Amino acid sequence: MSILNGKRIILGVSGGIAAYKAVDLASMLVQAGATVDVIMTRSATEFLQPLSFEAITKRRVHIDVFEPWSESEKGHITLADEADLIVVAPATANTIARLAYGMADDMLTVTHLSATPRGVPLVIAPAMEHHMFIHPATQANLATLRARGAWVVGPEHGRLASGAAGLGRLAAPERIVGAIEQALGASGPFAGKHVVVTAGATREAIDPIRMLTNRSTGKMGYAIAQAAIQAGARVTLISAPTDLPDIEGVTTVAIESALELLDAVTANAIGADALVMAAAVADYRPLEVAADKIKKSDDDMSIRLTRNPDILATVETPGTLRIGFAAETRDHEVNALGKLERKNLDLIVANDARQAMGSDENAVSLYYRDGRVEVLDRAAKTGIAEQIVARVGDLLSARSASST
Repeated sequence: MSILNGKRIILGVSGGIAAYKAVDLASMLVQAGATVDVIMTRSATEFLQPLSFEAITKRRVHIDVFEPWSESEKGHITLADEADLIVVAPATANTIARLAYGMADDMLTVTHLSATPRGVPLVIAPAMEHHMFIHPATQANLATLRARGAWVVGPEHGRLASGAAGLGRLAAPERIVGAIEQALGASGPFAGKHVVVTAGATREAIDPIRMLTNRSTGKMGYAIAQAAIQAGARVTLISAPTDLPDIEGVTTVAIESALELLDAVTANAIGADALVMAAAVADYRPLEVAADKIKKSDDDMSIRLTRNPDILATVETPGTLRIGFAAETRDHEVNALGKLERKNLDLIVANDARQAMGSDENAVSLYYRDGRVEVLDRAAKTGIAEQIVARVGDLLSARSASST
């Protein structure tokens, strides 16, 4: 279940050409289970009609600070009291300046001022012409907002409304949603914790063109990274090549081969609170890699393989909770328990590789160091990931309690 489910989100839309993209953002938030109250600045209504948002959110759009009050709805006071987060997308240079200086001259700014003392997170998604964004005044205003705890996402580089290319495009709605999730989870159970996750299928080169790999898509590892950041963790994702988009707020380290993965885990996992090895690592690699493309001939070809290092068995991570994965096709429990002991793990997640790889769903069994076994029924990998992260949190809490 998304961290957005059941949350009250205020979406502030200011007057820029990117305002139309905020409709997609509102839709994504609603689909994730959030209740979305849209506040439009007067200039935003020059680009977009409020009806567009009302059709998506099924709620009245707020524009005028002098809108009528009732016993149950007291304008910006009620909005601020009930909000879990405010996101401003697009945020123009003018709106950013007014938020930074504490102006209270429209519905968005008075609601922001009313919500700030309650600690309501603020997410800013700038969108403007390139030179306006890089201007020292805009940068100083963003620095002021960051110093007060605001989360700033984007802008992105690309073609702007003027026809020029530069830094100023509104961040993709998926990135903004990621920043919202990160802001909502910042004070979660993993706050202050560093979690390292590996994901994807390693690739072992045969020549510059060909490689040995497997069917893993990386979806499980990415889902775990997403769940961890929603729980408040600082997340490092060490990823083999995948078709999956980057996760907002996650530090991604790109690797290809098992040896590169070993180096990355060694560099990033030492001192981490938890290491989750969800990557599908090739057991073998070619002993020799051809410098040029191997040409086809009429003869059979054999490739000599050498053993890749067992990363979890090789890397020592004192004090780090260690979680492994066992993707098996038979004898799941025997193989999982063997890896649990051999690799010195605190928890191993076993699944049927044939059912898991390439699928958006998974069913897993959890084998703990203390002998406990837990079965998680088949569900979306996002849901499985949330349950795994919750169990990791329980283990970290138990470890912390035992050391006090």
